[in-house]
Amino acid sequence: MVLHDRNIGAARRGIAQLDETVVNRIAAGEVVERPASAVKELVENALDAGARRISVEIADGGKRLIRVSDDGHGIPAGDLPLALARHATSKIDGADLLDIRSFGFRGEALASLAAVARLTLTSRAEGAAEAAEIRVDGGRGGEVRPAALSRGTVIEVRDLFHATPARLKFLRTDRAEAQAIGDVVRRLAMAEPAVAFTLTDCTGEPRVSFRADAETGDLFGALAGRLARIVGADFVDNAVRIEAEREGLRLTGFAALPTFSRGSAVAQYLFVNGRPVRDRLLVGALRAAYADLMSRDRHPAAALFLDCDPQRVDVNVHPAKAEVRFREPGLARGLIVSALRHALAEAGHRASTTLADAALGAMQAGPDGDGPRLYRMHRPGPRALSAARAAQAPAGWGGALDEQPAHPGFAEAPSARVEPPADDAPTHRPLGAARAQLHETYIVAQTETGMVLVDAHAAHERLVYEKLKRQAAESGIAAQALLIPEIVELSDDDCARLLGVAGDLTRLGLTVEPFGQGAVAVRETPALLGPVDAKGLVHDILDEIADMGETTTLGARLDAVLSRVACHGSVRSGRRMGADEMNALLREMEATPHSGQCNHGRPTWVELRLADIDRLFGRA
Repeated sequence: MVLHDRNIGAARRGIAQLDETVVNRIAAGEVVERPASAVKELVENALDAGARRISVEIADGGKRLIRVSDDGHGIPAGDLPLALARHATSKIDGADLLDIRSFGFRGEALASLAAVARLTLTSRAEGAAEAAEIRVDGGRGGEVRPAALSRGTVIEVRDLFHATPARLKFLRTDRAEAQAIGDVVRRLAMAEPAVAFTLTDCTGEPRVSFRADAETGDLFGALAGRLARIVGADFVDNAVRIEAEREGLRLTGFAALPTFSRGSAVAQYLFVNGRPVRDRLLVGALRAAYADLMSRDRHPAAALFLDCDPQRVDVNVHPAKAEVRFREPGLARGLIVSALRHALAEAGHRASTTLADAALGAMQAGPDGDGPRLYRMHRPGPRALSAARAAQAPAGWGGALDEQPAHPGFAEAPSARVEPPADDAPTHRPLGAARAQLHETYIVAQTETGMVLVDAHAAHERLVYEKLKRQAAESGIAAQALLIPEIVELSDDDCARLLGVAGDLTRLGLTVEPFGQGAVAVRETPALLGPVDAKGLVHDILDEIADMGETTTLGARLDAVLSRVACHGSVRSGRRMGADEMNALLREMEATPHSGQCNHGRPTWVELRLADIDRLFGRA
């Protein structure tokens, strides 16, 4: 066994108070982890100061230069030395550490930065005759002296970690650090749509890498404008509005449709009382809300803002303040899950508009499609179309093309089934009227603005699945009694944890009872699951309870079974459908929640507008 030198030998050192500079450098390791952490602290200070315009300038990924300028209320000249002292702040009085209504409150950020870098603080308080500045190098402070500044505060940090060079070895490349800074600025810009932000990279020739002007309008209008600027207009176009409140907790924001999913969780933005957080509880709730709407390898996109009384959430968990702890975590999680599920259900058959662009992008033009288009065609009117069809009809047909049956050879084609248009065809409906079935799989429907292509099997699979879930919710999950109850040995803590949710498990068809000390008896299991490894199921449920505070494992398994049943009971590919049957499927899709995607998260329909089709054929 290797014994490590703990630096305490036989000749022990006496206990001594560490130097203030060393203390600040140690504290800086928690508060200022990387340049992005420094930018976060400085921008949050600017927001707390009431700034309406914030400018961030960086060089070499923030290692050489970080400069944050704002137009806030400023700092009086006499308070500048105190602003750089540890645990000195104007944001709280220390009487109640749970009543935090500002971004910062520890009073550690400036002191930590001053301890590991060269910092210059310049500020002009409202009503002051002139500005003042103070400079600190590696914890060694200077004198306050006059400076030139019209208003607000400018904090310049140069040579970050020059006083602790070992920290520089653990930083990433300049590009990676600059990207992390950009992510921090964007998240804070989402939290404050009414504030203008500018991020400039001064490495070499100055270049504005991010700019967001102040948004106006109501809460959702300003937020939608800011999200369109940061996340993209596609996100706003394909998101549902979230607004819900329960027992003093209020949730607002936007959540994307399931078909607008991502391959990673990069498009998930969560805020608590306006503070950007990366909280496992909230991420788990977001994932649970989309549980049966997309495959496991896809991730939802959302920007959610949870607001509550500061007394009900602890933001003082870690110096970085990226983690929070709720007094009632179950309430917060339940609000997010129920609000998102309700909003997504109200979206009905909606699917992402980006699907049409992807479909058009996948289509290839003819052999000469890459050359310049030297023609322009105009769409003729109905009368001209009728006359042209009558003139072009084959001899002996005696009428317009619309009035004649389909060509016999085409009607017998095994891959297409064409339905003549009815006079009362519901083309005004969102999914239009069925016109044909291709390859016994896809329904072609005509709408007033274009066409819709529907995967009949995937659509019917979702319809059957939703019906089965509704029936299970109304009549309950049938349970099957075990001939011989299965005894599962557990620790006392696990037994207490499992029996605490026994009532919820019973409603899902799983009955567990105490069986002496350190064991439970499984007497009933859900009939839908068939033969069950009771011991494995119990341990899976306990793992999720320990991780999330509640269990969704059993419900997820039951949903998976219902999904499998729906898959086998739905319209199969290769089955011919009549016009009435196809139209009935379209109408049921319009009336069923979540019908825009199948049980595996794939889209069930794609819309191509007439303008898109015209562009595909060069008519635009």
